[in-house]
Amino acid sequence: MRRHDRRTGERGMNDDLNDWRALLPAASSRLAGKVALVAGGGSSGPGWSIGKACCATLARHGASVCVLDASLDAARDALDAVQALGGQGMALQADVADAEAMRQAVHAVMQRHGRLDILQANAGIGKVGGPEEIDMADWERIQKVNVDSLLVASRLVLPIMREQGGGAIVAVSSVAGLRYLGYPHLAYNVTKAAVIHFARMIAQQYAAHGIRANTVVPGLIDTPRVRHTVARMFSADDFDQARAARDRQVPMGRMGTPWEVANAVAFLASDEAAYITGTELVVDGGLIGKYA
Repeated sequence: MRRHDRRTGERGMNDDLNDWRALLPAASSRLAGKVALVAGGGSSGPGWSIGKACCATLARHGASVCVLDASLDAARDALDAVQALGGQGMALQADVADAEAMRQAVHAVMQRHGRLDILQANAGIGKVGGPEEIDMADWERIQKVNVDSLLVASRLVLPIMREQGGGAIVAVSSVAGLRYLGYPHLAYNVTKAAVIHFARMIAQQYAAHGIRANTVVPGLIDTPRVRHTVARMFSADDFDQARAARDRQVPMGRMGTPWEVANAVAFLASDEAAYITGTELVVDGGLIGKYA
């Protein structure tokens, strides 16, 4: 049997449960009684994406997790992880930029659980290219998925949270929204910068209603999506060579794991962060300090 990759959890749900359970934080009740909607909660390939790790981590802390993804199979896979931990929730399929699909998804959450305490906005796409290379259709689609989706979701969940007397929104951006990291990724970088400021605006407008909004800003994270893109960026013959090159970019000497991002998400979603709103938590192994 192939050795388990502790950095990515690559063997997945059909392998020994204890292998990937060991990657999780200790179980707690810090989110007990809370209902979380994780948008972009599936994984684009075998292993653990940030969204999927967030689903499992939020469940580990006692939340009911509603997994939403453009792929129903990916949402169900993440829900399997939640249920394997003894958690509960549901799998939902929707394009995060589709207002009607999202309305139906939020309605389904409310029908099942009667409340919504946490919105974790994780969905994001990108395409390499500078201002002369990026196609306008790609630019518009990236804007819709990465930024417009936040407006769509906020319009749906903010009235619910306001009526409940509070809630937490945790968006996922990227260090690419803060720095130029050495290659042209214009649409992605610009939209990830917009994610940060969007959360800041929500935080200011809704603080008096007990609604907090913060952003987690990951650096270079070892996820299934990286396997599809990173080798091309480094012109490497194999993924191990590309991953080693990416590791060397980080002052700590390695890419981060989805679990390290998920732990930051769980903290900002919890009452332990009750006095934290309108800010960013960078999870990058020192990367943006290097480029400052």
